Parts: sequence; C-alpha cells; structure tokens
Amino acid sequence: MEDKNMLMIPGPTPVPEKVLLAMAKHPIGHRSGDFSKVIAELTENLKWLHQTQNDVLMLNVSGTGAMEAGIINFLNPGDRVLVGNNGKFGDRWAKMSKAFGLAVEEITAEWGKPLDPEAFREKLEGDRDKQIKAVIITHSETSTGVLNDLETINKHVKNHGESLIIVDAVTSLGATNVPIDAWGLDVVGSGSQKGYMIPPGLGFVSVSARAWKAYENAKIPRFYLDLKKYKKATDENSSPFTPPVNLMYGLQASLKMMKNEGLESIFARHKRLTQATRGAVKAMGLPLFASDEAASNAITAVAPLGVEAEKIRSVMKKRYDIALAGGQDHLSGKIFRMGHLGFVSDRDILAAISALEATLVELGHDGSLGAGVAAAARVFAQS
Repeated sequence: MEDKNMLMIPGPTPVPEKVLLAMAKHPIGHRSGDFSKVIAELTENLKWLHQTQNDVLMLNVSGTGAMEAGIINFLNPGDRVLVGNNGKFGDRWAKMSKAFGLAVEEITAEWGKPLDPEAFREKLEGDRDKQIKAVIITHSETSTGVLNDLETINKHVKNHGESLIIVDAVTSLGATNVPIDAWGLDVVGSGSQKGYMIPPGLGFVSVSARAWKAYENAKIPRFYLDLKKYKKATDENSSPFTPPVNLMYGLQASLKMMKNEGLESIFARHKRLTQATRGAVKAMGLPLFASDEAASNAITAVAPLGVEAEKIRSVMKKRYDIALAGGQDHLSGKIFRMGHLGFVSDRDILAAISALEATLVELGHDGSLGAGVAAAARVFAQS
C-alpha cells in the first residue's frame, strides 16, 4: 500500500505529525528577532535534554560532523588519544582521529561485545607523564546494539586528571540516561535523526568548561566547524552560518513533546521497548547479537540461524513495508538490526514483531507462531 512505510531502523527514525507540521511552516529570516526567540528556546530545552548547564551547540551536520567538531576543536596533531573500537562507529572515530594526525591507541573488543573499562583504567593509570589528551568513546554502538559502560570508563578518565572524554552519544542521547553534568562529560556529540525525533541535518555538541580551556591551545585547522563561532552566536541567540530554519521548527516541536513526556518516562519507555523486542526475539528462537547486560536501548541486533538476514529484511520491506537495518562491514548479511528509539511506541513493536513472525513462517523458519508477540505483550503488561 502506498505511503504505509514503517521505519524500524536506528536512523532516520519515525517523525511525529506535530513535528512534520511544524516543519511545513513558512520560513522566516534567520537573523530576525522572532527567530532569535526560537534559538533561545531551543538552547534552553537542549540543555534540559542533555542534563547540563554547559554549552550545547547546534551545527548543520550529521552525527559524524558533530563528532568531527568534537575532536578537532580540542586537540593538536600528535596528541595521544585512546579510542574505544568495538563496532563501525568506534572504528570511524579511530580513522577520523588518524586523519587529523592524532596518535591513536585503540582499545578494542569483538563486535557485539562491550569495551572493557579495565583496559582504559590500565592505560590511563600507566600514563605517568599525562600524555593521553583524550579518550574517545561510542556510548551506544549503533552497528551492533551494544551499550558501552560510559560511566565507569569516564571515572577512570576523571582519575587521570588531564584527559578529556569525548563521547559519541548519537543513539544514546534521548534513549538512555546521559547525565552530562553529574558525570562530568567534556564533549558529547549527537544527531537529530535519532532520539530527537526529527529528520537528519542537525548535529549537537555539548562542551564543558574543561574542554573550552583545551580549545585555547588546540591547533587543528577548522573554519565551518570552529565551535567558538557557534558559542559566540548561541550566546547571542543567533547562528554563525545559515541554519536549517524549518528543521529547527521541527526540533522546537519535538523538544516540547519530550519535555511533556519527561526524561525518566522517556528512558523507561525505551527500556521497555528494548526488553519487549529482545524477549520476543528470544521467544522466536533467534539468537541476539549482544548480551542482555550490554544491550543498547536504541537498537536490537539479531543473528538469525537457518534463515538469511537479508531475506528477512527483503520480505519485511516488500510484504509489510517495514524497514529493518542490515549488518555493516564484515557483518553484512549476517545480522539484521531493529531500531526502537525516538518516536516508537508499544504498538509499533507489536506490529513489527508480528510481521517478523509472519516473515519467518514464509521463509520456512521452524518457530512457534505467536510466541514473539506473546513475549512482547507480557513485558508491556508488566510495565
């Protein structure tokens, strides 16, 4: 059926009707007094979402652009950095850091496994001369559905005393508790098409006072992504360059929705959706790629046996108009990923799980029809 598509991927995520209607408004001048009021409201609400009094800056970029800005504004060529690499995006930050001439040490884990905080502790405690300038971590590894133990790793960074922590929170912010001020996180990057419930195109970077001190001595060339320009403009309720006016109208609406729901309710909803999805997948006899202990609240990765992951995705799309994500790099064709972050409800999970069960029947998978839906329903009934 036309226009019946359902996104169950980790981004872009579904967009609420209120947000779509807000984005349909006629644009106004981005240097006008009226738009300054929009920026002031967005800044206040972004600080609420980030649980911080730090600067939260809006950039016309994707999550990758936010992370690039978070790296190049606070470091120098030759600086020693530790990069956690246990998936596609940890690997991306390692490659990006090398591209800017940083001395990268990777702390790795098998894809589908969480990073070991003890490995960071050993490296940081062994750095007697305080040469490690930053630790770069992906909180929720989108490629595998793994949530890394950011809180513990950050404690080891704080004990080091000199290193900054730079965090990819692209699929954790707005789905998982990321208390920036309580944990003392220095630089946190995220993207609009995830938990923010708006289309792609905006990146966000939270910057601490410690990070701004590092900025003063950072020498990596930058212009469009020079965060000092964004801070100066944001302090004046403006923007350094032409912003995506209508996308920001959408952000205005989505942040109001999020405030109405409340942070604790948002986190509880995502936890409930995760438990229901994982319970359903187990009941269908499909292996999960990440353990329960390290499960992301944003996405569930499944490694099916006896039926091809790409065939599952194909039938789900063609017959039921439901989009699932595939595996990346060496996991291509080996896993599929079901997103459950942002504007996703209990009903969406039940619909996707029932369609997945029907797909498995069509593909000849030997499973108990209805077991997945029943397992998900039990989670919802208990919450």
